[in-house]
Amino acid sequence: MSAEEDLIDYSDEELQTTDAAPAAGADANGGAKKGDLTVSGGNADKKGSYVGIHSTGFRDFLLKPELLRAITDCGFEHPSEGHASVHLASKSKNKKKENMRINTLVLQPSKEVAVDPGMSLWPGCKPKQVIQREISTRASENLEKVVQSGRSGNMHEKGGAKRLSRIWLVIDNFEMLQSMLGQRYTPLKANVVPLFRCILSLGSMLCCVQQVCIPQAILGTDVLCQAKSGLGKTAVFVLTTLQQVEPVAGETSVLVMCHTRELAYQIKNEYARFSKYMPDVKTAVFYGGTPIQKDAEILKNKDTHPHIIVATPGRLNALVRDKFLRLGSCKVFVLDECDKMLDQIDMRRDVQEIFRATPTQKQVMMFSATLSQEVRPICKKFMQNPLEIYVDDETKLTLHGLAQYYIKLDEKEKNRKLNELLDELQFNQVIIFVKSTLRATELDKLLRECNFPSIAVHSGVSQEERIKRYKEFKEFNKRICVATDVFGRGIDIERINLAINYDLPTDADSYLHRVGRAGRFGTKGVSISFVSSEADQEVLKSIEKRFEASVPEYPADGIDSSTYMAN
Repeated sequence: MSAEEDLIDYSDEELQTTDAAPAAGADANGGAKKGDLTVSGGNADKKGSYVGIHSTGFRDFLLKPELLRAITDCGFEHPSEGHASVHLASKSKNKKKENMRINTLVLQPSKEVAVDPGMSLWPGCKPKQVIQREISTRASENLEKVVQSGRSGNMHEKGGAKRLSRIWLVIDNFEMLQSMLGQRYTPLKANVVPLFRCILSLGSMLCCVQQVCIPQAILGTDVLCQAKSGLGKTAVFVLTTLQQVEPVAGETSVLVMCHTRELAYQIKNEYARFSKYMPDVKTAVFYGGTPIQKDAEILKNKDTHPHIIVATPGRLNALVRDKFLRLGSCKVFVLDECDKMLDQIDMRRDVQEIFRATPTQKQVMMFSATLSQEVRPICKKFMQNPLEIYVDDETKLTLHGLAQYYIKLDEKEKNRKLNELLDELQFNQVIIFVKSTLRATELDKLLRECNFPSIAVHSGVSQEERIKRYKEFKEFNKRICVATDVFGRGIDIERINLAINYDLPTDADSYLHRVGRAGRFGTKGVSISFVSSEADQEVLKSIEKRFEASVPEYPADGIDSSTYMAN
């Protein structure tokens, strides 16, 4: 697909007549390669495993007190958080040393961007220089406290480490410690490292995507981000938009779009979680399958008009087209699973129409686990000097905690084999992917007849019923879900640790998104794909070639549950 094909955007002439600087607060052309992630233009190479973000790590982003309180309440209580040491620990001393390098990188905005140093990038937001100065001061204070603890000899006490984690700013890596502390602290470097190791073992660690993106996004930088499924990309735009939003009655300042109704509903719930101490901020979700008049009523009333809208492109475009929604005050434009929306011509046209209805000067953020070379320039047409984060080595896109297998069988053997797997495997929750709504309905019916607690989610179900079933599965009232690709992207249900491709997808990208429903955020999981035709075999070969990984055949004697079940 050509980058220029059917792409509607602001003309160069329109952009040249703009007096204000771009909403992006930083040029991302200088960056660094970081573990599995590449910040465009990087020159450093550090590898390691990434685990969940710890709530205390957010404090150095200078977030609003209401946000910090909500984050602390939630605690990012993802299953992986309590098991951080599983992925950080190794019996090899060399491996331990390598794993100590996996912290984070915070990019500073480029001086080349023509932004008035005293200008606030958001109403009510502190000027950029003030924010940078405060971050620097906070970092110095925290490092001083860590060093003082090293002097007092408390670095081996876990209790002391836990207390220090509350004021600890994660730094790039231990090799930079000397320059950050200064020469006078150099002799203490060896003594402080055990403390850092202790803090890491407690899970006080930020996901690299969040650590790189959040500071820059708060400053107004445009962001184009690719990262593995389940590494917390949603938290980047949810927290940064809540941090920046200044609610004005009757005005929408943040737009978030995604390709499915279930994902929109999920994102809206994330906003609800983190804005619970921000009662003045209103969030609403709009998607097809429900009466548009209900949405119009919400938008007409200033008391219910949302400041943050999460929506699917079709419904949002209809609201804009019918003049129920005016976007003249929109300041942030977010696309989740952006490649899916910009790759499909109908959905891209809706996105473009909505984009044109917003002001020229705004922040644009786009996220996905898969960003091909072809779709990247399309995304960048919507942006100005974005911070770009890519996984340039696609072999690193697969989740490190996910065991993958295939089973070769005839089509008529699938039902029997599926029953055997569900009987013999231990799992918390399982998602089973099929290729059509009819097959989803029939397979769900068959499973329930066999006394398996199953539900089906697909486009053939009414919207109200789809959301009801999604909530049932999310709340662990059902353990088995049969789904089409409407559940293949973005859906985050933390208890899923088994994904079965009853029907193999037609391409490697879809496979990656499907199996990414298991093993999220560093947890363990297993995926099993049924291969029943020559076409399936070709898809499997393309998956192995794309990710340079061998997908082994499922062992005849089964697999050890410890390989995919948390300890």
